[in-house]
Amino acid sequence: MAIEAEVNPKEAPQTWDRVRTLQALSGELRALPVAIALIVLGIFFSSQSNVFLTSRNLSNLLLQSVDTGIVALGIIFVLLIAEIDLSVAATSGVVSVFMSRLIVESGWSPVAAIVVAVLVGLAIGVAAGRWTTWFGVPSFVVTLGLGLVLNGVQRILLPQSGRYNLLNTGVEKIAGSFIPPVWSWLVLAVSVILLLVLRYVKYQAKRRAGVDNSLLTDVGLPVGGATAVGAVAVAVLNGYQGIPLAVLIFVGLIGVAGYVTNETKFGLYLYAVGGNIEAARRVGINIQRVKMSAFGIAGALAGFAGVVAASRILGVSVSSGGGIGGGRLLLEAIASAVIGGVSLFGGRGRVSAALLGALVLGTVSNGLNLMGVADEVKLIVTGLLLVGAVSFDHLIERMGHSG
Repeated sequence: MAIEAEVNPKEAPQTWDRVRTLQALSGELRALPVAIALIVLGIFFSSQSNVFLTSRNLSNLLLQSVDTGIVALGIIFVLLIAEIDLSVAATSGVVSVFMSRLIVESGWSPVAAIVVAVLVGLAIGVAAGRWTTWFGVPSFVVTLGLGLVLNGVQRILLPQSGRYNLLNTGVEKIAGSFIPPVWSWLVLAVSVILLLVLRYVKYQAKRRAGVDNSLLTDVGLPVGGATAVGAVAVAVLNGYQGIPLAVLIFVGLIGVAGYVTNETKFGLYLYAVGGNIEAARRVGINIQRVKMSAFGIAGALAGFAGVVAASRILGVSVSSGGGIGGGRLLLEAIASAVIGGVSLFGGRGRVSAALLGALVLGTVSNGLNLMGVADEVKLIVTGLLLVGAVSFDHLIERMGHSG
């Protein structure tokens, strides 16, 4: 005779809703708490300073967050496979110095120097991934040592003066150019149309596969939300000089990375390797190739972030890339990814976390600067945000499993 468990009908739906809510917070709604925190921070800092919400200040905030955000975007690929790359800041520094040396001393064109420099970053990342997979050494050890090596190489590449000046070389146009207001609206319109097409194609593919979905939730709400946010952003930025070119490039990189992670086999492999590496191996996924590719992408993006940073400050020096050990850049890049909702335990998170996390840290840094707070306090706040984000992620995951 079968024994049936007694279920309280009043408690069952509540438990089910609780589990669903926790699963949503660890999945598709993971960005919601971050967005709410960003709004709260904006309200707080605007109450402390009349300058905070001005178009000029918000434009500078975005521009200053780009290089950290691009490094964070690369780190996300590595975190998704449950690895870590502690050499990205050093890669950013050495690549920017290498690019500057090609332009200043060898007379290369800026475009050629940037392309070669990014390829060098790609090669550094692939080498780190290859070493990790070949010898089975933990990635944090490999990349920590690699970062120190790259710091030494960076010093060797610098001239005796310790700095390359990039003013009037053409590189400064990356961070110093703005999309005019009229063209900014056109860029937004094209972006919305592209997003609409991609979401609708995905919606139709799900319908053909027999997957239960909704035109409103799968197409209408995402496109409508993106349009509203984009319109506000464009209106604010047009109040100064328009969309900064570097910000537009960053958003474009996020779009490409989002397509790769969500719509391609490689993206599926990333989540599979990070979620359960043994299961991924058993179904025939080439683990080494996936890991090397993830590290390679992180290296290439770190290199490009170094180019953007050099363009913004009009030069490179010993401190480029955060100096010895990566310093603040490394901390903020990892914090941006984690605060934005990417799990340190692999297999969970979206590339949009790079934007959200960078905005949170950029808002905190900018707001505290306007309040006249010392750098020491900003470091403490950044560290607390990182610990809090990881703790929240772990708590949500544990409660979801226990529920």
